[in-house]
Amino acid sequence: MRHWIVVPAAGSGRRFGGGVPKQYLELGGRPVIIHALERLLCSNPVALVVVVAPGDEYWQRLAGRDDPRILTAVGGAERIDSVRAGLALLAGRAAPEDPVLVHDAVRPCVTPDDIRALLAAADHPGGAVLAVPVADTLKRVDTTGRVTATESRAGLWAAQTPQLCRYGALVAALAGAGGAAITDEAAALEAAGHHPRVVPGRRDNIKITWPADLALAAAILAAQERA
Repeated sequence: MRHWIVVPAAGSGRRFGGGVPKQYLELGGRPVIIHALERLLCSNPVALVVVVAPGDEYWQRLAGRDDPRILTAVGGAERIDSVRAGLALLAGRAAPEDPVLVHDAVRPCVTPDDIRALLAAADHPGGAVLAVPVADTLKRVDTTGRVTATESRAGLWAAQTPQLCRYGALVAALAGAGGAAITDEAAALEAAGHHPRVVPGRRDNIKITWPADLALAAAILAAQERA
């Protein structure tokens, strides 16, 4: 299937801490982002756009970014700015109806099977998102740390990436979002009146957010290789 991929990778990793952005930390002997890119490229996109921070020297020195399908764009302060930059680079190349996958650079454990399942939902006009049902009990907490309510988890799913959108619809949705706090592409589509379809994913498609996640991702990759 003709499709494109955008990987926002301009984040500084403030929550993770440390001097090196988490997408460039070593995981099993290679940077986190390389694991993610290799799995995405297995789906054979027309092109994959990596959106990096201005003056990102880590990306410039990175071994493994020489695949001719990989393009580079410069992102902004927020994720939505980086995704917009990646889509702008595809202007004139991607057709309005072409599927575009957007994937976090710090989700290195996504499987090719999940990517194929997401692409199989490309005919849904509202887009599609990998997600898993929420399993934990949810507590609403006030600013003092006091529990104020237990929320029902019925019908709640935790969104992952990749997320799939039609190129034209996503460009329009992000343009219409203005400066709103859009945390993922599905939210932008929802705000524009679309209803993305959930594609059940795997719980091991984790996002590296905290230092402990790096060791967990290493264990997941090792288990996936043994399977």
